[in-house]
Amino acid sequence: MPTDPATAPPRIPAGVWALGLVSMLMDISSEMIHSLLPMFMVGTLGMSALVVGVIEGLAEATALIVKVFSGALSDYLGKRKGLALLGYGLGAFTKPLFAIASGAGLIVAARLIDRVGKGIRGAPRDALVADITPPEIRGAAFGLRQSLDTVGAFVGPLLAAGLMLLWANDFRAVFWVAVLPGLLAVAVLALGVREPERHEGARRGNPIRRENLRRLGSAYWWVVGVGALFTLARFSEAFLVLRAQQLGIAMALVPLVMVAMNLVYAAAAYPFGKLSDSVSHKALLAWGLVVLIAADALLAMAQHWGLVLAGVAVWGIHMGMTQGLLATMVADATPADLRGTAFGVFNLASGLAMLVASVVAGLMWDAIGPAATFWAGGAFAVLCLVGLGLGRRSTGPC
Repeated sequence: MPTDPATAPPRIPAGVWALGLVSMLMDISSEMIHSLLPMFMVGTLGMSALVVGVIEGLAEATALIVKVFSGALSDYLGKRKGLALLGYGLGAFTKPLFAIASGAGLIVAARLIDRVGKGIRGAPRDALVADITPPEIRGAAFGLRQSLDTVGAFVGPLLAAGLMLLWANDFRAVFWVAVLPGLLAVAVLALGVREPERHEGARRGNPIRRENLRRLGSAYWWVVGVGALFTLARFSEAFLVLRAQQLGIAMALVPLVMVAMNLVYAAAAYPFGKLSDSVSHKALLAWGLVVLIAADALLAMAQHWGLVLAGVAVWGIHMGMTQGLLATMVADATPADLRGTAFGVFNLASGLAMLVASVVAGLMWDAIGPAATFWAGGAFAVLCLVGLGLGRRSTGPC
């Protein structure tokens, strides 16, 4: 029987598809460089591992700080697209700098400018997805954008590896190729996304004033807390790569671990995002934790590369189940005029939790061993699951 157009669910807006394509293109551009950059810095430019670590730490800290202010600024201005364009433009601008760098100075500048761009665009872009999407399909929209973004995360390293084989490990040539998808991302955003109309006469104040922050409400802060706890239970995906290397997977094949994780992540993000529009969000979060516990157990018990790949694949399913869902929950719990601020604060809390979790995981890895690190992650996920169950009973269904 044909579906009645009046009762059929709305389609995902073209602007969301465009924003997903923008994310994918920029991720391809960035991952082509970032998958090779540590080897380039150490092997070609002669930097120490300590310098690499300091540069990466500064870069990620910069992005976290900028995210809060860019989100608040997009709320204050009542405009999202301009800030997103600025952020993606800065990201595209940095790509040639990596290709011409002859020392640490230009690499530091390029990484910091790139992360400033990432910080500027993240919260306004997510708020823009929420602005242009009907509430009843918001989960599907965030899942689609996340899925396309993650496609870039595995296509970029694959392209980089293929070009390195083709061009006899010519880092700079690969970096120049990475400029093209970055520029395409900016063009698609400029031409393919239209910001929704806003009431010009609406009064706008400082979104981070106390009275505005109070308007975010307990439901929003609950989501921020849950997002941070999930991140504490998960720590950095870098430990998946280290686990693969520790179990003897050939060095040349280790990057394929992240390709496999992102491939599963990309495949899972949209279906679970669409599912979240019709089921309890808290129930889906709980199942996401169950899947994370299973991934940690597989990785802790692994004695062979096959079990590592199984654990990595299950980890990717967890990411697909939860990341777009948490973004949807932020959007649903937030007033429209404070969405940029809300996403900025959420990203900051999750980023700080990732830093803490990764430091603790690294300390456990060195002091006790790799298996203990994943068992501890699984144990913390169990505690999160218990806490989520208690919160579900006290706050009701969601």
